[in-house]
Amino acid sequence: MTASPRRITRALLSVSDKTGLVEFARALEGHGIELVSTGGTAKALKDAGLKAIDVSELTGFPEMMDGRVKTLHPNVHGGLLAVRGDKAHAAAMAQHNIKPIDLLVVNLYPFEATVAKGAPFDDCIENIDIGGPAMIRAAAKNHADVTVVVDASDYKAVLDELSAHKGATTLDLRKKLAAKAYARTAAYDAAISNWFAQTLNDPAPDYRAFGGKLAEALRYGENPHQSAAFYRDGATRFGVASARQVQGKQLSYNNINDTDAAYECIAEFDPKRTAACVIVKHANPCGVAEGESLAAAYAKALACDPTSAFGGIVALNRALDAEAAKAITEIFTEVIIAPSASEDAIAIVGAKKNLRLLIAGGVPDPRAAGLLVKSVAGGLLVQSRDNAVADDMTLKVVSKRTPSEAELRDLRFAFRVAKHVKSNTIVYAKGLATVGIGAGQMSRVDSARIAARKAEDAARESGSKTPATKASVVASDAFFPFADGLLVAIEAGATAVIQPGGSVRDDEVIKAADDHNVAMVFTGTRHFKH
Repeated sequence: MTASPRRITRALLSVSDKTGLVEFARALEGHGIELVSTGGTAKALKDAGLKAIDVSELTGFPEMMDGRVKTLHPNVHGGLLAVRGDKAHAAAMAQHNIKPIDLLVVNLYPFEATVAKGAPFDDCIENIDIGGPAMIRAAAKNHADVTVVVDASDYKAVLDELSAHKGATTLDLRKKLAAKAYARTAAYDAAISNWFAQTLNDPAPDYRAFGGKLAEALRYGENPHQSAAFYRDGATRFGVASARQVQGKQLSYNNINDTDAAYECIAEFDPKRTAACVIVKHANPCGVAEGESLAAAYAKALACDPTSAFGGIVALNRALDAEAAKAITEIFTEVIIAPSASEDAIAIVGAKKNLRLLIAGGVPDPRAAGLLVKSVAGGLLVQSRDNAVADDMTLKVVSKRTPSEAELRDLRFAFRVAKHVKSNTIVYAKGLATVGIGAGQMSRVDSARIAARKAEDAARESGSKTPATKASVVASDAFFPFADGLLVAIEAGATAVIQPGGSVRDDEVIKAADDHNVAMVFTGTRHFKH
């Protein structure tokens, strides 16, 4: 490995994002570094009064084919790949009049942004960079001699080293920049390959790659002994990754995970139709409700399980207003996320300096396609997003009694929520609000019992003698394998049931419902969530 530091005499700059370009190039010129550039980058430098050699002078060929061919040439790649201390490489450079390129500054065509804005297929294809990744990989491979920069945020680090080392960079910096360069091209190629798979409607391509850009390093993971970081993948879905943090301390790994769960659940409730609130604790909803206002929805959601709501995440489907902000800040809350917020609401939340307020910019589309990725030992599990929506399902009445209109509204509501509760799931609901939630149990019977018990606890806390599960409806994320879970729900007071159906004992379960004059509907859609 060539010793460091390594002097920079010539730099090739070819960037799509020209943020900070002129200032950086001017500083390079101040260190006596010769500038070589391409197309729009060369024009920007020359317009700023900087001297830049056009890459065509190096290659002896003009840019051609609408810019597709300009840097794919031995005079460029030889200048990047030549090992400076290798006599054979030096002889080849001399023989073919190849001059060294010691600094490469490239950021790629904006493929991800082009796809994100819904551009036509041909436009996306034209924004696949070819020469850029080739040069980046060449420079990164030869980092013993070449400094490679793929992100404008690294301009300062390079300039600091040039000042500290008389126009040279250290091997330590070059290694770090090379690692970043390979990660950038990997993420770029991942975005392209996944876009192709999507356009081809291929759910299982032979190879899968995923990439992202660091949003922030986190203090730790789920537990303090685990390291963690948060990456954005360039998708346009509204949520934690799109959100602007207005105030509050840094989000933790668990905050981000729980906030994502809350905002995905709130997506089930169209803000044009109703105000809605979701309260999440440990990635499970502990209270969900619709209301005439956000404050009303919050009050109903909180009533479901006020004990668990303490220290929870609150997600809203409309702009946070002052009335809702005042109600939410009356108890300890970790995070509030909403599509927007009024200035009055921001001021109210501002009195709680540690409370994080996130403005997501919109509510995600629950019907949108997407991929979910989970790591397992030695591999990845990849699946499409569960974008089945209760409002789109045709409910099949399988019991003798047909549910009333009020029961049907609550049944659909409960099934929306059940989709976002860890399996096995039981959700009791009444008046478009959850009144008992049982999550993550190995037995559906236990989930039904826990949800009913929580409703009893909430009733005692509110001073009521009757749990809200009386005259409620109940939702199950998957079929009842036996009638026992249903009978627990009926004993708790449920009068109508929504479930996917499909058990070999459906007849037994339906008979239990009929025996107790309980209405039952099948959705034909399961909502397992693990």
